[in-house]
Amino acid sequence: MIQDYQIQEFLRQAHRVGDAGLTLCSSGNISWRIGNEALVSGTGSWVPTLPKEKVSVCRISDGEVLNGVKPSMESGFHLGVLRERPDCDVVLHFQSKYATVVSCMTETPKDFNVTAEVPCHVGREIPVIPYFRPGSPELAEAVKAALKDHNSALMLKHGQVVCGKTFDEVFERAMFFEMACRIIVLSGGKYNTLTNEEIDDLESYVLGKKG
Repeated sequence: MIQDYQIQEFLRQAHRVGDAGLTLCSSGNISWRIGNEALVSGTGSWVPTLPKEKVSVCRISDGEVLNGVKPSMESGFHLGVLRERPDCDVVLHFQSKYATVVSCMTETPKDFNVTAEVPCHVGREIPVIPYFRPGSPELAEAVKAALKDHNSALMLKHGQVVCGKTFDEVFERAMFFEMACRIIVLSGGKYNTLTNEEIDDLESYVLGKKG
C-alpha cells in the first residue's frame, strides 16, 4: 500500500531533478519501485513541478494502473527496466541541455570517459540507442535491453535514461552524464578521454576503497 509520505518523497525528488535542469517542462519522466508497485510521473506532467494528482501508481509485473492516473508514455521502459533489474529501484529519463545536444550530433561520441566520474558513476560504456518514436514499444524494448547490463544510455534524437538503487545514485549518474557531455560539446570535439589502463587502475582503486 503506497503511503502519502512516499508520494511526497517522490515529488521532492522529481522537483530536485527539475531544479537541476535535467528536465524542461513536460520533457522527461521518473519512476520509483515500492514493493511490487511503482510510482510513475503521469502522462503530460511537468517533472519540475509534478503535483500529487499527476502521480500514477502501477503494478510492475503487468503495468496495470492502480489509482486511475495515466502514467507517462514512457512507462513501458520504466516498468520494463524495473522488471529486468531487481537491483534498481529508480529510473530517470531526462533531457538535459548538453547531453541532448550530443544525442542529436551527426557523429555520436564513441567514448564519454572524459573524467574519472564517468566510469565510476555513469558507466565505462554508455550504450547508444537508435531513434524510435517516444512511447513506442520498440523504444521500450531497446531501453530495456540497453540497461540490462548498463546503468546509463543515450537515446539518439531524444535524450538520456539512467537507473539505480536510490534517488541519490540516479541523480548523481544523470548529473555526471550531463557534465561529460558539456565537456564534449564545449571542447568543440577536441577532448581527451581516460585510457583503458587508467580506467582499470581507477576501478581497482575505487573497489579497493569500498572494500
